[in-house]
Amino acid sequence: MTNGIAVKVSGLCRRYGEGNAAVSVLDQVDLELAPGDVLAIVGPSGCGKSTLMHQLGLLDAPTAGSITFDGRDVSRLDDAARSEIRNRRVGYVFQAHHLLREHDALGNVMLPVRLAGGSQATARTRAEALLGAVGLEHRLHHKPGELSGGEQQRVARARALVMGPGLVLADEPTGNLDPRTAADVFALLLDLHDQLGSTLVVVTHSHELAARCGRKLTLRDGRLVEVVRVG
Repeated sequence: MTNGIAVKVSGLCRRYGEGNAAVSVLDQVDLELAPGDVLAIVGPSGCGKSTLMHQLGLLDAPTAGSITFDGRDVSRLDDAARSEIRNRRVGYVFQAHHLLREHDALGNVMLPVRLAGGSQATARTRAEALLGAVGLEHRLHHKPGELSGGEQQRVARARALVMGPGLVLADEPTGNLDPRTAADVFALLLDLHDQLGSTLVVVTHSHELAARCGRKLTLRDGRLVEVVRVG
């Protein structure tokens, strides 16, 4: 059963600054994603990839244009409404894992459920299941400093998915890993996507990894210049 969010981006613009000093990072971006789609975003550094991810993740509001989730305009909501959607419906995987060093793997993955008001028992059950799914059932009580880079990224993926998000955003999720570990971690991300049925958007510099996604979108100077079907 597909859990993914239908996403529509229309005329999206993001500018920073005022007047002659204004800098346009995104310019008239249009994009549609069906529930369960897997999209790779590629392009040179500074082209607006991460800015687009921040827009999709409701971390920043557009200067112009709109973003809808399942037909609902989410780009103009107040901070409280945006925060609730982010916590319950969006999962983030970043290049830096951002794990809390004082918590073990289990505690890190339980945290989003507890912040959303879930019980300790519910949080533990979900976290243990996902850590088992990523092959870390034997590392539940190890803190980040006791885990390898690949294991830390696996914990980060489990944490991103523990709320069962409809949209998963992965911004250079393998950037700090060696090629072999990166390939394994990326394969895990796709496997978990298949199980969960989320809509998945991946920013990557690797055209090899992008080729493993269902679609590839190229951004250049803040503009969508190419969408290629792959696979």
